[in-house]
Amino acid sequence: MNCSISGEVPEDPVVSNKSGLLFEKRLIERHISEYGKCPITGEALSMDNIVPIKTGKEWDSLMLSNFALEQQLHTARQELSHALYQHDAACRVIARLKKEGDEARSLLAQAERQVPMSVPIETTVNASALSNGKRGLADEDMGPDRKKIRTGISATIIAELTDCNATLSQQRKKRQIPSTLASVDAVESYTQLSSYPLHKTSKPGILALDIVYSKDVIVTGGADTNAVLFDRPSGEILSTLSGHSKKVTSVKFVSQGELVVTGSADKTVRVWQGSENGNYDCRHILKDHTAEVQGVTVHATNNYFVTASLDNTWCFYDLSSGLCLTQVEDTSGSGGYTSAAFHPDGLILGTGTSESLVKIWDVKSQANVARFDGHVGAVTAISFSENGYFLATAAHDGVKLWDLRKLRNFRTFSPYDENTPTQSVEFDHSGSYLAIAGSDIRVYQVANVKSEWNCIKTFPDLSGTGKATCVKFGPDAKNLAVGSMDRNLRIFGLPGDDGPLES
Repeated sequence: MNCSISGEVPEDPVVSNKSGLLFEKRLIERHISEYGKCPITGEALSMDNIVPIKTGKEWDSLMLSNFALEQQLHTARQELSHALYQHDAACRVIARLKKEGDEARSLLAQAERQVPMSVPIETTVNASALSNGKRGLADEDMGPDRKKIRTGISATIIAELTDCNATLSQQRKKRQIPSTLASVDAVESYTQLSSYPLHKTSKPGILALDIVYSKDVIVTGGADTNAVLFDRPSGEILSTLSGHSKKVTSVKFVSQGELVVTGSADKTVRVWQGSENGNYDCRHILKDHTAEVQGVTVHATNNYFVTASLDNTWCFYDLSSGLCLTQVEDTSGSGGYTSAAFHPDGLILGTGTSESLVKIWDVKSQANVARFDGHVGAVTAISFSENGYFLATAAHDGVKLWDLRKLRNFRTFSPYDENTPTQSVEFDHSGSYLAIAGSDIRVYQVANVKSEWNCIKTFPDLSGTGKATCVKFGPDAKNLAVGSMDRNLRIFGLPGDDGPLES
């Protein structure tokens, strides 16, 4: 009787103007006379509600319209179901966070009653319940695809990022090269000042480093699974951060060095907090990635950071809570991320991939807004210039310079032979110099798109390994820190400038 389901054209087709259902006229007439209602929906139905269909074209048009309506209904049901699920999931996450907050406050109150006043309460709580940071989400916090539910980057956070961007952009317009910056002549005179064996001999190698300029303190990440904090003026190790089970691939200071973020091949990220005794305690252990973490970069607000992994995702974290607010997967590639860096203004994120691509992201929308190709091999390092115009990327084939205003490659450095990859590239804080590390270390003077970028200094790799893995300028480019595969941190600068900093 109902021909809407089978799609067959009845001999004498009619349609109900109530439900849109199609019937064969003689059968529906008999049913209405006996029951007075629709055989499908059960609603009251009379022959006045039955409309004949006269032509084949009318039938085709009606069937097409009916199919479109069914598709719209199916889509609407899916969207409603998804919206209800997201709302329910968000409520569960909020409830869980509230519960954890109540538990933390309870533990803090208990600690205040039990811990002697000579022991910092914050340290005690961090070392127990809070130091785990982000625990695994329960099953009820998993989506239908078995992926963790994220709260997302809220409108409040986006406003914070936007305000930071506006402030920094305005400051950049007024920015001048500091008078204390090392001159080109000074850089040309640099030589090795010192060498410090910071990591274990059993697994030698420094893979990453960062510097907090206000204190001239360096943190290094090693193949021996440790990160080491080193005071350059005094030449002393301040703290060794132990906890990762595999090599530390990326290290970053936050703010004035009170916090350190480390990424590792053990798939985890750790946030370390300095204490009054000079040691650093693990505040969060983050386990959102499923493959090696290759890059860590901190936002200019010092409230958020991003991690990039070989699992082909990058995560945006809230620093204070250790919560992963969003995890972005780019389904167009399969090789994973090998480096990451925020643009100085903080609204753009750059990532390098193992498939030789450089991807530029809009942080607010998490949209991939640009892609740069042309490299050979994994993109091992990326660095934005302080003026925000240039991006330098390093890979097996050397270094490429990109003009972000026109989204194009305007210069390429190929310093080594085809069997020697470029491991690191870094602008100094003023944007006046660019350092490259591989089988040696080279410093270029930054120019513009049309002018030549001159190599003003080349340092030999003194590690004997032929592989300088990371390089970073010190305060005002008055020295250069280099990590190599022989576990030694080397400092290059002007002779006689390797003592304590002048006040």
